[in-house]
Amino acid sequence: MIDNYGRNIDYLRISVTDLCNLRCVYCMPEGGVEKLRHGDILSVEEIAEISAAAASLGIKKIRLTGGEPLVRKGIMDIVRRTSRTPGVNEVALTTNGTLLAENAAALKEAGLTRVNISVDTFDPGKYKEITRGGKIGDVLAGIRAAVDAGLEPIKLNAVLMGGVNDDFIRPLIAMTDDADFRVRFIEIMPIGECADWNKERFVSIAKVLEAEPSLEYAGTDGVSKLYRKPGSKGSIGLISPISNHFCPTCNKLRVTADGKLKPCLHSAEEIQIRGLHGEELAETIRMAILSKPFKHALAGERRSRSRRGMSAIGG
Repeated sequence: MIDNYGRNIDYLRISVTDLCNLRCVYCMPEGGVEKLRHGDILSVEEIAEISAAAASLGIKKIRLTGGEPLVRKGIMDIVRRTSRTPGVNEVALTTNGTLLAENAAALKEAGLTRVNISVDTFDPGKYKEITRGGKIGDVLAGIRAAVDAGLEPIKLNAVLMGGVNDDFIRPLIAMTDDADFRVRFIEIMPIGECADWNKERFVSIAKVLEAEPSLEYAGTDGVSKLYRKPGSKGSIGLISPISNHFCPTCNKLRVTADGKLKPCLHSAEEIQIRGLHGEELAETIRMAILSKPFKHALAGERRSRSRRGMSAIGG
């Protein structure tokens, strides 16, 4: 469906839980989030119904997010139902990778197309510090399992933080040398836990090009500007919501775990769609697409207007 600014809105992100087994410093409070009651989150059936209504309006790609979606009871059933939705040709999942080794094969069998794996450093000590207790070995095992299961192409996402992991740029780029990994560097956004961080933590994506001058521009992939290292099999994606916002090409909507639809990540607007059915549900989604703003507020205000942090919205 085309919105009021000529953008084809064909991508829906659905958060299946706001819980996570890690406590990444830029995403989750140290003590975690207050657990919603089971009855307060979207059921498997409701997620399937929302997916079908969105697909009837032209949504072709659905991404399941969290929190950490693999802690959600029923995630295999969610993948199975979503992947069988008429009109949907891709179902992906964003994960921290720590539970992927034991689930990758089953996810593929259920109909999952591919995965995005968050990995902000390979250094065990630094990874433990960033995630407040995570083990990088679990993530590496998850990456191997995803490759073995055929959940490809695999995207590896790194949130750049000045003085924390900006020395990780070259090692992550090296992952593309011999395999078709799609490595993506993402500018940290002033939302939720990191809204009041010192400005030194916010690193422009241009630092990636400074760290690896050999990278050659290779076009675009959604909101990413693509680059390739000469002779490499994979690619590098640069995502710059702050330094060079991509709002004019944004094609997505988000649904939170408790059933609110967000036309824009950084807007305060949330539209209740849980409890709606049939034509009323489809019409509400249609109106949300038409109400999608042209751009977010970060460029001018340097702070998100969202009332929720990322863990409560879905990455």
